[in-house]
Parts: sequence; structure tokens; C-alpha cells
Amino acid sequence: MSFLLAFAAFLAIAMGLAHSVLGERYILMRLFRRPDLPKLFGGTEFTVRTLRFAWHVTSIAWFGFAALLLQAGGEGPADSRVLATVGLTFIASGILPLACTRGRHLSWLVMFAIGGIALWCAR
Repeated sequence: MSFLLAFAAFLAIAMGLAHSVLGERYILMRLFRRPDLPKLFGGTEFTVRTLRFAWHVTSIAWFGFAALLLQAGGEGPADSRVLATVGLTFIASGILPLACTRGRHLSWLVMFAIGGIALWCAR
């Protein structure tokens, strides 16, 4: 089980890194060049900073889930509940890109893999 959980943690870390690096380069930077960003609190700086932190906080959450996957390698009921929660969270998270992009954004595959591994190890 520990190899599977380590693999799921690796996938979560890789997904978080890809999300931050590729999102910053291909989405956020292009978005921030637009002249029609909302002006909140007197300008666009607050808008840009808010969008940037909201984007990257997702990656930080995935890093935290990776740590939970690595820590929950025991056989106790608490470990099983943690793994079930992590698994269901990733499955639910995978449904969003699957439905919203009609499967074109492939993150749902990684999220389903992480969720499936966590649920498998929770049983």
C-alpha cells in the first residue's frame, strides 16, 4: 500500500507543479495583459494579486494532500478515514474538469487516479 500511496502523492505533487507553472505561463500572464480587468480597490493590482493567489492556493492544497497520502499509510481506522476523505475529494475534484471541459482538460485522469488509489488503500 505504501508504494501506491507514494505514487498517488507523487501524482498530486506533479499536478500541483504543472498547475502552477503552466497556469502562470499560459493562462494568468495572458489574462493579466487584458486591458479590461476589473478595478477593485482603486486599480487592477488587487485583482491580479487575488487571481494569482487563488490560482496557486490550489497547488498548495494538492501538496498538502500529497503529505496526507504519505502520512496515512497505516492500518488504523483514522488512516482509513483520512484516505477515504482524500480519495473522495480528488474524485469530486476530477468530476469538474471532466464535465466542464468535456474531458479535454486531462487533469480529471490524474485526479481520478489519485482518488482511486486513496480509496483502494482506505479499504
